[in-house]
Amino acid sequence: MNAVGTGAPLAERARAAIPGGVNSGQRSVPGITDLVVARAEGARFFDTEGRAYTDYHAAFGPQLLGHNDPDVSAAVAAVIREVDLCGVGVTPGEIELAERLIELVPSFEQVLLTSTGSEATFHALRLSRAVTGRRLVVKFQGCYHGWHDAVSLNVISAEDALNRPDPISAGILPEVLESTVVLPFNDAEAVRRLFADHGDQIAGVIVEPVPHNIGCVLPTDEFLITLREQTTQHGAILIFDEVITGFRHALGGWQEISGITPDLTTLGKAFANGFPLGAIGGRADLMQQFSSRPGGSAFFAGTYNGAPVVVAAALATLTKLTEQPVHEHTFRLGELARAGLREVFAELDLPAVVTGYGSIFVSYFMPGPAPRTYSDLLANRADLFVGYRRKLIERGIFELPLNLKRSHISYAHTESDIEQLIDGTRDAVRAALSETTELGAGASTMGGLVRES
Repeated sequence: MNAVGTGAPLAERARAAIPGGVNSGQRSVPGITDLVVARAEGARFFDTEGRAYTDYHAAFGPQLLGHNDPDVSAAVAAVIREVDLCGVGVTPGEIELAERLIELVPSFEQVLLTSTGSEATFHALRLSRAVTGRRLVVKFQGCYHGWHDAVSLNVISAEDALNRPDPISAGILPEVLESTVVLPFNDAEAVRRLFADHGDQIAGVIVEPVPHNIGCVLPTDEFLITLREQTTQHGAILIFDEVITGFRHALGGWQEISGITPDLTTLGKAFANGFPLGAIGGRADLMQQFSSRPGGSAFFAGTYNGAPVVVAAALATLTKLTEQPVHEHTFRLGELARAGLREVFAELDLPAVVTGYGSIFVSYFMPGPAPRTYSDLLANRADLFVGYRRKLIERGIFELPLNLKRSHISYAHTESDIEQLIDGTRDAVRAALSETTELGAGASTMGGLVRES
């Protein structure tokens, strides 16, 4: 099967009008170029021919409640009848949402809304430079913080691109890249060395507390503690990018789980169950430096910031997360999925590491133990990782066929869905292994797919 779905005429129209036929580079995936999605509901989406796909991709994770959640949709429909975007003052919903976020997220004393997570991380770095007067920012190999230039480097890199700037886009000024220092994730000693040598030049450190953009690499306690200690000691700003971990792993994000409180936090994705909303929040003395307060030195603006429809979606999402057993349900299914997948790979006598946290799971095709740093993932068989997911799609199960990408469970998934996933994975891996053998492809590692982020 060369392409998923049979929406070729519509896909051809899309390619004629839209570069590549899609509105994000991560949606243009070989083998699914003709997929045209017609509707989505619960744990599934449907193409224009009516074929259903049980969805574990979930648009990179926003739909923690499932697609088109009825309570979220009802809240959005209700607010549309009362108010739309006015672009002046503030709405009652924005006030309520800010107050609820401050109650839930440990680092939040004040908060501002954005339309995307990328905007939130951009503002976090700009604010760090504004309040410290310093130039350098620090990120970690394998972490993704959005599309803006300062952090658009060293996400998924080939082995020979480690330990040097590895931008994911053309057009970035060299001097911007030179102002970003990239360190290995989970390397506390590298952090201490950098601060010992350049601590008075570092404006901020930004980190995914769990680098989910490369699947799932869990942090060590020492690493996160070291980040907090070193930034505090040297007057730098610690930023947790919880665009993925926020609300999906806990109502207070990974900072609630780890007990490490950053200075600033960025949110997105599961925040509003698929509606375009992000946030930046943290210490009040820092947040007061934004120009949303007259006299603030760090410019902050956005036409759609706090739009009533997305605020309504977020409030409905948070209500459901706090009042219903969403985390209990998704965490239980996550454990069932990970345990079942481990049994499948043991049965097939195939070296694999099944890992994740809560509602997120990922299977790496490499020997154990579970990875602790990006370099560990160089052993992953990209051909099999992508190949079996393509076979899954043919069986009506959608995990994004891009190397290292995580998969997600929602409140709408059921135990029956997990059983289907496990049985489908067994068949898909067998088919992918057979095809690899027939083609004589051998075991290729991830280095061939270096621009996926």
